[in-house]
Amino acid sequence: MALRAAVARATVAGAAPPSLRRMFSAASANSFVPPPIAAMGNGDGTPGREQSPPSTNLFVSGLNKRTPSEKLREAFSQFGRVVDARVVTDRVSGYSKGFGFVRYATIEEAEKGRVGMDGKFLDGWVIFAEYARPRPERTPPQNMSNSNGYNSYGRE
Repeated sequence: MALRAAVARATVAGAAPPSLRRMFSAASANSFVPPPIAAMGNGDGTPGREQSPPSTNLFVSGLNKRTPSEKLREAFSQFGRVVDARVVTDRVSGYSKGFGFVRYATIEEAEKGRVGMDGKFLDGWVIFAEYARPRPERTPPQNMSNSNGYNSYGRE
């Protein structure tokens, strides 16, 4: 208690370092000002990310690591005809990466599924559904030769 009183006296006098002034200041508890809504994205969907154009493919994040593709299909099929539902897994271990994709037959059904399942619980976890962004075009791999004319395996 004596330490707190000493710090309070030093804070008033301005002799305390800024970190202690901030820690023991009474005004710091209520001085948080959240960022403006405009800085958090467009107001639709995940903050800070631009909204993807509507498509039949939904990106689903926040999945439980034990949720199989069949359970994902079952949960989203109540909003329309699901063409494909896939939980993405690690190539080596086979464990879920915690996200997946659901493809509907029509854009209208995909919109119903996105609105119906975004922020809902699935297997005890809150999931988020949004339109999947189109996959960027991949450039073909370049020749992997070094500056000396040999590739990384020592052959020409």
